[in-house]
Amino acid sequence: MTDAAPSPANAQSGVARASLLLGLGNIASRVLGLLRDVALSSVFGPSRALEAFNNAVLVSRAVFDLLIAGHVNSAIVPVLSDIEATQGREALYRVLRALAGVILVVGGLFVVLLLPLAAPVAGIVGGTDPETLALTTDLLRLTSPSIVLLALFALYSGALYALRSFRYPAFAAAAFNGTLVVLTWGSGQVLGGQSAIIAVAVAWVLAALAQLALQWVGLRGGSVWPSFRWRDPLVRPALRRIGRLYVPVIGALGLDLVTTRFLTYALAANASIAHGNVYLTWATTLMQFPQGLVATAISAAVLPTLSRTAALMRDQPSDGQAAQAFRDTLGYGLRLTTALILPAAVGLAVLAVPAIRLLFEHGLTTPTDTDITATALRLYLVGLPFAAWDLLLIYGFYARQDTLTPALVGAGSLLVYTVAALLLTPAFGLYALMMADAIKHITHALVSAVLLWRRVGGLNGQGLVGTFAKSVLGCGVMVGVAALVVPLSERVFGAGGLGELLALGVAGAACALAYGLTAYALRLDALRDVVRVLRRR
Repeated sequence: MTDAAPSPANAQSGVARASLLLGLGNIASRVLGLLRDVALSSVFGPSRALEAFNNAVLVSRAVFDLLIAGHVNSAIVPVLSDIEATQGREALYRVLRALAGVILVVGGLFVVLLLPLAAPVAGIVGGTDPETLALTTDLLRLTSPSIVLLALFALYSGALYALRSFRYPAFAAAAFNGTLVVLTWGSGQVLGGQSAIIAVAVAWVLAALAQLALQWVGLRGGSVWPSFRWRDPLVRPALRRIGRLYVPVIGALGLDLVTTRFLTYALAANASIAHGNVYLTWATTLMQFPQGLVATAISAAVLPTLSRTAALMRDQPSDGQAAQAFRDTLGYGLRLTTALILPAAVGLAVLAVPAIRLLFEHGLTTPTDTDITATALRLYLVGLPFAAWDLLLIYGFYARQDTLTPALVGAGSLLVYTVAALLLTPAFGLYALMMADAIKHITHALVSAVLLWRRVGGLNGQGLVGTFAKSVLGCGVMVGVAALVVPLSERVFGAGGLGELLALGVAGAACALAYGLTAYALRLDALRDVVRVLRRR
């Protein structure tokens, strides 16, 4: 017997609270992630060692994404949410234990196969420099065990999402990055050169273990030890459902692996700008700060509620209340995303140079490196709002247990990315990759919006156009304020670490205040919901 559809007010309040919690976790994660890259840039700079490390962890993250990451959002959260709602929490734990057993077998097999294939895999992403390729191969072997640890983490965090317990997943990445920051600084102080980068590779594995341990704490109310009882009458149909949903996802992720991962790094490695993947990584880290804070947090908070209302729509197709609850939840997520992602993208664009100078321009990093990274970042930010909206739209399909449609749209957008990157690279070099990325996100978001709009009967009455217009106006005011405050604050506080920090802080606060006051005057309701939750908490 399924639960009744949540009321719009309760659903939106729950989404706002969960989004805030996940957002706070993402703030901690992104700050520590920035400190991680600051530590790496300080110790190694744009160098062969850092390029090899980025190549090595790219492979482990890509295999992890292919095996499990997309699986969590596309299949595990919706299916486990359905099982918990209809059959209880103990049934969820039985399926969870069986899935952990699957990951141990499949993930372990990947690690065993990757060890002898490390050199040819490194050759795909590592360019042509022999020393970089050799170091990438060594680091790839050292980081390979993290594949299993990351996969188990994703599974257990997905179970916590299904249980609507967001605290431990929210701060998992902070545990990962915090561990890596401490060990990176330590290795940089004690060791040097190649020995230090090898220690950082080992730290990557320990960081993966730290965030996995945090999820175990969150699930301590039930047994989570892996089980191999895959013939269990409860487990078998759940595994079949998850497998059926995952087949389209793994195809799309495999294509993504070849294009936006390996192709991107290969083009960056061979770009006219030396150590291109280092600049790409720095720009991506900064761009992912607002993406994780806004898009990932809101989408993860919305998915369990969407999954429950979608289950009610399947069980009771004539229930208009469930369908309206689905549209209301999706519409609210889109409004909240719009009100937050637009100012985040615009603010980061206008503050790109002082932010990058403060974070990375020290040690072996120069002003030229800052300018290259800032240009790359601004080009990335063109596609950021579309990526944020698109993630929520994809989760709308996933909640309806439709993984084929977003997989097909994703395949088309990746083809667009590949063509754009290859055509633009001769003229724009490294920057063509960011331009192609923006084109990809715009294409995917527009096609997904049209298809989902038709599936759910439209989103009329959700106030999306009004929210967008008010947010754009607020961003315009913010840009005007930034044009005055940024140069003034830099003259007042001067150069140096403390001066740059104060100048950036004042400029950032002025931008946020300008947008906030404009949003308040325009009665931007989505932003007011966040303020109300903050006051209660």
